[in-house]
Formats: sequence, C-alpha cells, structure tokens
Amino acid sequence: MKRIALGLMAATAMSVSASAEPAIVYDLGSMFDKSFAEAALVGAEKFKAETGASYREFAIRNDAQREPVLRKFARDGNSPVVVTGFAFAPAIETVAKEFPGTDFGIIDSVVEAPNVQSVVFKDQEGAWLVGVMAAKASKTGTVGFVGGLSIPLIARIACGYLGGVKSVIPDATVIESYVDDTPAPWNDPVRGGQVAREQIARGADVIFHAAGNSGVGVLRAAAEAGKLGIGAEVDQNGLQPGHVLTSMLKRVDVAVYNVFKAGADETFRPGIRILGLAENGIGYAMDTNNKPLVTDDMLAAVEDARARIVSGAIEVHDFITDNSCPY
Repeated sequence: MKRIALGLMAATAMSVSASAEPAIVYDLGSMFDKSFAEAALVGAEKFKAETGASYREFAIRNDAQREPVLRKFARDGNSPVVVTGFAFAPAIETVAKEFPGTDFGIIDSVVEAPNVQSVVFKDQEGAWLVGVMAAKASKTGTVGFVGGLSIPLIARIACGYLGGVKSVIPDATVIESYVDDTPAPWNDPVRGGQVAREQIARGADVIFHAAGNSGVGVLRAAAEAGKLGIGAEVDQNGLQPGHVLTSMLKRVDVAVYNVFKAGADETFRPGIRILGLAENGIGYAMDTNNKPLVTDDMLAAVEDARARIVSGAIEVHDFITDNSCPY
C-alpha cells in the first residue's frame, strides 16, 4: 500500500504513474479514530489481504483538499475512488462529472451520477437495538445520547435509539446532546467527555454516542463515573472493558470492501446500496469485554427486536425521510 503524505501540496505535486489501484479518501480527523474512519481502513485492508492488490489512501486536513485530492487520484487512473462521509458529497458531484471514466464510491450519503455508487445504512435499526439494551441495563430510567453534529444523519440514529429505549420503558427519559459547539465535533474527546459528564449529572446511567473520535471521551467519562457507555461504528467494547455495554456496528468496512472488490472484478455498478440488519450491514457487538454486562433477559430482548425488525413486524422510523421522531 502506497501511503500518500498528508498536505495539499503533497497531494497535488506528487508524480505517480497511472494505475488501476482503488483509492480511499478519509474525512477530517484521524483514520485511526476507533470509529468510522478506522472501519473504512479495515475494509480496505481486508481487500488488500484477500486479493493481494494494493490501494492508495489520503486523509484530508481541511475542506479545501476535498476536490483536489479526488482529481489527483482520478488523473492517476485510480478507480474506484471511495470517500468516507457525507461531507464529500459536493466534491464527488463536481469531480465525478469531470472524470466520467472513473468510478467513485461515497459512504453515508447519496450522489446521483452514472459513475457513483452511494452506500447508506439503516442506522436507525442498529440504534433501536442498542436502545433496547440501554433500557434493560438502566437503573435510573434515564439514558443519554451524544451526537457529533446536530444533522439529519445523526438525528436518524438518535430517533432510532429513542424508539428502542421507549419500547422497553415507555416513560424513560432520554437526554440528547451534541458536541457541535467545537471546531472538531467528530474529533474532540475532551468535549465529548464533558457532554457525557453533564448527562450523568442529570441522572443518565447509560450513554450511547454517535460522535466519531469524540465518542472515545464519552466512553471514558462514563467508565470513570461507574456508568455504562455504548460505542458506535465498530466494536468499541474493549476501549473501557466492563463499562461499555455494547457497540452499534455500522459495517463501513463491508461497504468499502464491496466497492473495492466490485472495481477489481469489473462488476462495479452505480446507484444506491442500502445496508441494514437484513443485509448484515448493521448490528451490535458481543465479545468477552461486555459479556458479563449482558444478561440473558437483555440478550433475548435484543434478539427478539432484531428478528422483528428484519421480518418487518417492527418498522423503525427513518428521520431522514420524514424529519420528525414519533417516539
């Protein structure tokens, strides 16, 4: 794997011969965030391990780098070029038109173009499951949710979580807060911890985050207070063993791997791909770190909810299609 030095000058000045390698561009923040970006990295590494093929990667440091980096990869012949995160949508819309012969993939947003595959998740389904677990584990009847930014994508998760909690405790209190009064809402563990402590002071004893690397601070604060946290995107149970009830799994790794593999197999198709519980694109984490925290009753309840969602008996509301939350 050829790693590209960070920095816009490096991205635009580098001389690399054209290749058929796929490429991935990470959003602002570290690719080792123990969350969304790192899950994407896992998918790329799986592709490399299984196929023996290499790939290129770049982690942007500012918004101005989005379009230039995509153009650089496209000019070099890399395809497909995958971007991680909704913030890349405008850049993909622009650059995909300029390079119609290059395939692009975007994770967590929809861009309609003849050479773009958009992969989105039914986050609300996984959020419902961890909401069930939070309600079952709570001793106070008050639980928390900490998001990175107050945007529809995160509101979808918050709403699903609220529905899952209320399905177990109808009169539960769910405190909803965001990290978005900081310059780096997805990469500010200190602020994430502060928000979590504020919720704990209000009685929350289980806190679920959807805040990227800021969520690491949420989990740490919950553990330090003797409360429970719930991780997101990847299995974060091991970050605070014995204090992370579970993690909502969002299989960004599967999405990246599938787009890379389709490019290698020449089976890439544009359009929208939706991954939910039924497609094993969403789930919850169980391992040795959280097994002592999950009772048989809790496990039975969450598995029953999972089966009912997959069967259609429970239809979890999607905030993005209807900007309201009925729970």
